[in-house]
Amino acid sequence: MAMPAGMQDQEWTVERALALPEDGNRYEVLDGELFVTPSPSWGHQSALEEIGARLHVYVNAHRLGWTRRAPADIVFTPRRLVQPDLFVVPARENGPPRSWVEVKTLLLAIEVLSPSTARADRHRKREIYQSEGVPE
Repeated sequence: MAMPAGMQDQEWTVERALALPEDGNRYEVLDGELFVTPSPSWGHQSALEEIGARLHVYVNAHRLGWTRRAPADIVFTPRRLVQPDLFVVPARENGPPRSWVEVKTLLLAIEVLSPSTARADRHRKREIYQSEGVPE
């Protein structure tokens, strides 16, 4: 994943990443390192559409929570901001979250691999999801 010039050696926080201008890229902070991903490809979005449609039906039928997809800033810690391609926010007694800030746990996180994201998705993000207690 490409990073803007001159930003590689800086410690990144969620606050710094959220202050970046809207430019069509997805920004994630993985343990203090900035990851920048361009808009997803047609094939990537097609895969998400197919998986998401089936998952949405299952999650609703079993009242497990809410199915959502990126872009969505999920902040686990001040040094961990992820944008899962597709995810499930677990059901809670007080109803659905009103903002992404309220989402602190995930029931499921799905990453559709592409050449530019596969390494980070398979390793860095997977480790973060595991350490944050995402069960699937």
